[in-house]
Amino acid sequence: MSTVEERIADFVGRRRWAVVGVSSDPAKFGYKIFATLLQAGYEVYGVNKRGDTVLGQRTYPTLADLPVLPEVVDLVVPPKVSEEIVRQCEELGIKRVWMQPGAESPAAIAFCEEHGIEAVWGVCAMVLHRTWPQEQAGGAPS
Repeated sequence: MSTVEERIADFVGRRRWAVVGVSSDPAKFGYKIFATLLQAGYEVYGVNKRGDTVLGQRTYPTLADLPVLPEVVDLVVPPKVSEEIVRQCEELGIKRVWMQPGAESPAAIAFCEEHGIEAVWGVCAMVLHRTWPQEQAGGAPS
């Protein structure tokens, strides 16, 4: 079992992310997190039921519709939806889930723990991004 700091460092070093709950509204966190990851050079896929475009990037209705599996799934959705998404992650073999503040639930966290999915919650990836060391933000840790 890793510490929260080790888990966060591992997640940050992963360069392929999906943002579930991406939004085309610049005022929403689903948009802000997606934009921050793109700006930092991550390969990032947006997931929302509408399957529209955000920042010129195609979005997908479900994780199963993505062209490749992400290394990290970032959840910007209500807790009940997070509970559904972590089950999809387990079915697809995705082993890292970041639940943005407000997306976590005891059931989603317990599911991750019971199914070997590493999870981060209670910390916003976008806020944390501002504190990442430059060498870590630029690539995977060695």
